[in-house]
Amino acid sequence: MAAVPELTSLRSPRVVAARRLAKRSFRGKERRFLAEGPQAVREALAHLIEVYVTADAAERHADILAACRDARVPVLTASDEVVAEMSDTVTPQGIVGLCRFLDTDFAEILRARPKLVAVLAHVRDPGNAGTVLRCADAAGAEAVILTDASVDLYNPKCVRASVGSLFHLPVAVGVPVRQAVEELRESGVRVLAADGAGQDDLDSELDRGSMGGPTAWVFGNEAWGLPEETRALADAVVRVPIHGRAESLNLATAAAVCLYASARAQRAPGGCR
Repeated sequence: MAAVPELTSLRSPRVVAARRLAKRSFRGKERRFLAEGPQAVREALAHLIEVYVTADAAERHADILAACRDARVPVLTASDEVVAEMSDTVTPQGIVGLCRFLDTDFAEILRARPKLVAVLAHVRDPGNAGTVLRCADAAGAEAVILTDASVDLYNPKCVRASVGSLFHLPVAVGVPVRQAVEELRESGVRVLAADGAGQDDLDSELDRGSMGGPTAWVFGNEAWGLPEETRALADAVVRVPIHGRAESLNLATAAAVCLYASARAQRAPGGCR
C-alpha cells in the first residue's frame, strides 16, 4: 500500500468531518460513527471505512493495522493532536476507526428466531446502554433492541462501554416498545419485564423451571424503571431478589443477573439450547 501523508492539521477536511460525528445529527446524516481504542478498532474490522493512528500507537498495534491493510481498509497516520481532536476520551489511546452504521432491521432479528434478547426501553444513559450490550453479548444473547426513546447506539460513550460487543451481535434501533414486545411474543419468545416492583422474583422463576425457553428481557429507564403500560405488555414482571441491605441494583448489574439466569436455564436439561 502506498504511503499516506501524515494528518497534522486540525482543519483537514477528514479531521473536521470526523469531529462532526460527535453530534448525533451528523452521525445520522452520514450513517457513520467513530470507534476509539485498539479493542474497538480490532472488533470493528468488517465495518471500518478508514483508520487514523499516531506513530506510537502504530508501533504498539501493528497487528491491528496489518489486519486492516489485509482487509483493504486505509490506514492514515496522524499527529497526536489530530487523534486527540477526533477522540471523545480524556486520555486518547492513539487509534480511531471511522465506521459504517451496523444496526439490523428488527424484522431480520425476528426471522433468525432468537432465544435470548435484551430490550432497552427508554434507557437514556449511553454508558449503561453500552454495558448492557456487553452483558448481553457475554451471556450469549442473539440480539439487543433499543426502543425509539432510548439513547443513540452510536453515542461515543455507548460504543466505548460496549468494549467491542457492539460489533458482535445484531442490534435494532428505534423500535416502539409495544411493537417489540408484541412481535417477539408472536415469534414464540416469552417476554419478561425486569422491575423491582415485580410480583415474581428471579429465584421463583428459576425454581419453577419456567425460564428455559426463548426469552426477551425488557429493561427500563435508570431513574424511573418501567412504566405501568410497559409492564402490562409483558408475560411476567420479575424482580431480582435483594438478599442483603442494598436498596436496589443499577440497570447494568440487574441486566447481567437476569440475562445470565436465562442463559443458565436455557442450557440446563430441558432448556431450548
